[in-house]
Amino acid sequence: MKRWQFWLGVVISAGFLYLALRGLHLDEVWGTIRQANFLWIFPGVVIYFVGVWVRAWRWKFMLRPIKNVSVKTMFPVVCIGYMGNNIYPARAGEVLRAVVLKKREGVPISASLATVIVERIFDGVVMLGFVILNLPGLTKQISDNTVVDRIHALTLWGSLAFLGALAVFLLAAMFPARGELAANFFIGHLVPQRWREKILAIVQRFLTGLEFLRSPQEVLLIFFSTILIWLLETGKYWFVMLAFPFQISFLALMLVNGVINLATMIPSAPGYIGTFDALGIALLKAYHVAGEIAAGYTLLLHVALWLPITALGAFYFAREGLSWDSAQKQRLAEE
Repeated sequence: MKRWQFWLGVVISAGFLYLALRGLHLDEVWGTIRQANFLWIFPGVVIYFVGVWVRAWRWKFMLRPIKNVSVKTMFPVVCIGYMGNNIYPARAGEVLRAVVLKKREGVPISASLATVIVERIFDGVVMLGFVILNLPGLTKQISDNTVVDRIHALTLWGSLAFLGALAVFLLAAMFPARGELAANFFIGHLVPQRWREKILAIVQRFLTGLEFLRSPQEVLLIFFSTILIWLLETGKYWFVMLAFPFQISFLALMLVNGVINLATMIPSAPGYIGTFDALGIALLKAYHVAGEIAAGYTLLLHVALWLPITALGAFYFAREGLSWDSAQKQRLAEE
């Protein structure tokens, strides 16, 4: 609460919320939510948790060169990570799940964070694929090209960022000796003497976490499992849509899902408040969904995505006997 980054995120979220709800009749938005058929939320939650289970399997597969951990063990840790991302700022849940995995299985935090970063790169590449694949369909729906141009710009810069990062990690995995030499060079020239040995040890553990990228077959398996994860999450978007009086195609929802999740990279308050909602409402309006219905759907979808996984993650976190402060101390103790 005392950090300026938190308050900057709050200000950004407030700005996006204002843009999302500007010009809408809030009483009609609330009326749309009240009239929704909430029974459709439950199959959406189920299919979403199937996706979380696949995420746990993917992480297990990525960590296999370091330690073989069961999916049953991984699933609660992944839920804890979601909870951390939804409650704490700056995607702190990624560090949190690495700390919990260290506590439970002894996996070095640096190594597991390497896999987490690569996870997010694969997620970003698939999200961009969802957007690029379905952008022509959006172009046919609207006469104003402003929205399409902005999404084109988002996909261009996103492609450069994610594909560039993926290339760097692939090279580091395939040529670990050269990666370590490069790390030694930069650490030797940029880091004070007293920190060099510790930072080099962190880098070495980090490179260990990239071992799974050395196999093309394993990279393809991670890629296709990532596609499955995001198709399952899009399935939740579809089920929640059935609770409301509008209909767009599953392909359109894939684009909505892709753009919204890419937009969550924008700094915001915890839980992606504002950034998620503004982009969701704007895209649905581009598909000719009435503003109040688009807002009701997006807000309810946001709650349905946030609440179940956050509650389950908090339950698992409490069961670990950890607090945020103790998790931070464990991280600092290692690094």
